[in-house]
Amino acid sequence: MKTKIKKGDMVVVISGKDRGKNAKVINVFPKEERIVVEGVAMKKVHRRPRKQGQKGEVVSLPSPIHSSNVLLYCKNCGKGSRAGFKFLDDGKKVRICKKCKNEI
Repeated sequence: MKTKIKKGDMVVVISGKDRGKNAKVINVFPKEERIVVEGVAMKKVHRRPRKQGQKGEVVSLPSPIHSSNVLLYCKNCGKGSRAGFKFLDDGKKVRICKKCKNEI
């Protein structure tokens, strides 16, 4: 299934422990329908030392969440909304906000 969310979009998390957060999309996996969102669904990863004398460390990294758990953030509405598509006069396809019908 194709997702309407792209890398670099602002989204609002609508479910899970990070519900209500606004954040930027870092990465998108369309086949798995998952996205990685900045600062959301953080998990601790133990890193091995890479160089001689360096210590191992525990690093927090964002893990992928399902794309159905977020809504695109509309700047005009000031909140999350579903996305639709519209064709412009020159034949270009753009995403629009389903609430206010403006371009996202």
